[in-house]
Amino acid sequence: MNWYQALEDYRNYLSIERGLSENSIQNYKRDVVKLKVFSSDSGLEKDPLKIDQETVQLFIHHLAKTVNPRSQARTISGLKSFFNYLVFENYREDNPMDLVESPKIGRKLPDTLSTDEIDALIQAIDLSKPEGERNRAMLETLYGCGLRVSELTGLKISDLFFEEDFINVTGKGDKQRFVPIAPITKKYIEIYRTEVRIHQKIQKGNEDILFLNRRGARLSRAMVFAIIKQLALKTGQKKNISPHTFRHSFATHLLQKGADLRAIQQMLGHESITTTEVYVHVDRQHLAEIVNQYHPRK
Repeated sequence: MNWYQALEDYRNYLSIERGLSENSIQNYKRDVVKLKVFSSDSGLEKDPLKIDQETVQLFIHHLAKTVNPRSQARTISGLKSFFNYLVFENYREDNPMDLVESPKIGRKLPDTLSTDEIDALIQAIDLSKPEGERNRAMLETLYGCGLRVSELTGLKISDLFFEEDFINVTGKGDKQRFVPIAPITKKYIEIYRTEVRIHQKIQKGNEDILFLNRRGARLSRAMVFAIIKQLALKTGQKKNISPHTFRHSFATHLLQKGADLRAIQQMLGHESITTTEVYVHVDRQHLAEIVNQYHPRK
C-alpha cells in the first residue's frame, strides 16, 4: 500500500465511518502528509506500512524544532488516529506512535470582546458599500448565534425559521442543531436580503446560500477572517481576534448573565460539556461575584 492509497482509504473512513466534516478530514490528512513529506525529504522513502518507531521519533524531533507544542500535539494525535486505522483494518500489526507522548500544553483561554468592543467593530463597517450590509449581518449572526465560521458561510436561506425565532445550523460532522435568533439579528439579515442580496447575480448552486461574495458565490472562511481583521485594524483593536472570538464572546456573555452551562453547550453544538466548561475559566470574576453575593459564609 502506497501513501496515495492509504490516504484515500483513510479519507473514506473519516467521512463514512466517523462522519467528520470536510474541514476536519483535511486537517487529519494534513497531519499524515507532514510525515509523508518528512520521510521523502529525509531519503527514507518508507510507505505507511513500513514506517517504524525510529522514523516516527526522527519526525517528532524535527517537528519540535519547527512548530509550537500545541501544533505538535495536534499532529501527534492525528498520526495516532491514522496508524490506529491501519491496525484496525489489518494493514499493520502495530502502531509506531504507541510510545510517543504529546507535549504538555496549558489550556489556552479564548480571547473575548466586551459588548462595547463588538459594537465598535460593527459601527466601523462602511454601510455605503453593498458589502457593508452583508458584513453587518454576518457579524451580528456570529455574535448573536455563536456560530463557527464554517457554520456561518454554510448558512442557507432555508435554514432561517424567523417566525419561530430559530435558525437551523449544520455543525461538525454535519450534525444539525436549532439556535435561537434575536430580533436585532433577524432585522439586519432581512435588510441584507431585501436590499443587497436580491440584486445580485447568483452563481448556479448558490441560490440557497445566505451570505454571498461579489461574484454571487458562497463566501470563503478566509474572506470572513479578512473582513474581521480589517475592522480590527480600523478600530485599533489590540486583541488577536477572529470569527471564533465572536463565538467565545457569545458564550461568555450568556454565562455572565446567568445562562445555564448546559443550554450554552446545546447552542454551541459541543458534544461534551467539558468543552463548554472553558468559559467557566474565562469568567472567573463573575463566578467570584456570585459566591460573594449568595454564599452563606461570605
